Amino acid sequence: MTLWHLCLAFLRVGLLGYGGGPSSIPLVHKEVVDKYGWMTDDEFGDVLALGNALPGPIATKMAGYIGWRIAGFFGMLVALFATIVPTIILMVILLTFLLTFQDKGWVKGMTHAVVPVVAVMLATLTWQFFSKAKEGLGWWKAIVLVVISVVLMEGVGLHPAIVILALLVYVLVMPNKTQQSEVKRGKSIDG
Repeated sequence: MTLWHLCLAFLRVGLLGYGGGPSSIPLVHKEVVDKYGWMTDDEFGDVLALGNALPGPIATKMAGYIGWRIAGFFGMLVALFATIVPTIILMVILLTFLLTFQDKGWVKGMTHAVVPVVAVMLATLTWQFFSKAKEGLGWWKAIVLVVISVVLMEGVGLHPAIVILALLVYVLVMPNKTQQSEVKRGKSIDG
């Protein structure tokens, strides 16, 4: 039954993820976190961050890892197949259709109308991640990290993968407050 649910979840992502990987991310989140509960928001954020840091299409990387995590090797195959095959079929059909009618106004309007919908989906997911970051870091640290990330990526032109890698290294190197307080409590109890 799990393989069937994996297939359905990533089939919906493959069918509805119009516009490529970034537009698929909110759909994957909806299926994996909200609908099936296979991951928490934090786990999904970790998978997304790692997926963005690695080369290749984000939707297939996420499908492969999530499928592997949920149902092993066959889960990975099912999730990848369900993500890729609808895209291939739809691409052949849509490109043939769009090339045939590309000069028609309604085709141009249809392709332009999708952009705001994808933008709203990405903005919603961004707000959800920012809210989670605020809970863990607090408003000021979350805002500072957002500003620094935007400046590095947009102002300096640094690749997002480098920014993500730098943040991962920072988190690994810098001890968090929970660990520090546990160490202090352990010392006071022992001392």
